[in-house]
Amino acid sequence: MTQLEPVIHIVDDDKSYRTALARLMEASGFGVVTYGSGEELLAHLPRSAPGCILLDLQMPGLSGLELQDRLTEKAPLLPIVFLTGRGDITASVRAMKAGAEDFLEKPAPREALLEAVERALLRSEIRRAELDRVNALQARLETLTPREFEVFGLIVRGKLNKQIAYDLGTSERTVKAHRHNVMEKLGVHSLAEAVSIAERLRLLDPTAKPPEDVHDAVRRTSP
Repeated sequence: MTQLEPVIHIVDDDKSYRTALARLMEASGFGVVTYGSGEELLAHLPRSAPGCILLDLQMPGLSGLELQDRLTEKAPLLPIVFLTGRGDITASVRAMKAGAEDFLEKPAPREALLEAVERALLRSEIRRAELDRVNALQARLETLTPREFEVFGLIVRGKLNKQIAYDLGTSERTVKAHRHNVMEKLGVHSLAEAVSIAERLRLLDPTAKPPEDVHDAVRRTSP
């Protein structure tokens, strides 16, 4: 598989600053795409390539903070580094609480800016690796039959074979066969590994009953 190069997305209504920032990023070896507004970024939202966003705080139309809110759902894998010409503690606190990588004042020193970008790209890489792991687990889960998924849901809640047999109205021998298939299809060798998968896919709400539909459950765990 070809490794995609990270892209720096610069969103700023100040054309001269945007151009200068793009040149700095390109000179530092990054691919760059620029946008004159938050609306323009949303219209051309990058969905696959890794990267980060350098985002102006104050812009006509969508402000930086408003765009951050939109991107939380639409592009959660792209960390944001805020840039502002006017320092604002309230805005910086709100941005950081919402997950911004950094909040820098214009003109940000070159070193500080590049350090923030490198941290953001590292965070982006970690998020993508975690997403890949979750997708792989979901793919394994979808190989289970509906009955095997029911058994899986009861196994990871600590139920014994005879309890599962009683709950499902079947024999303990049949449960053992389903249990064997579950462990084999999920590629796990212990109950602890099965529980770990359920926890990572957020299937272990102690107050909830085991889901009966594997596909519905997997959809609900999708990032």
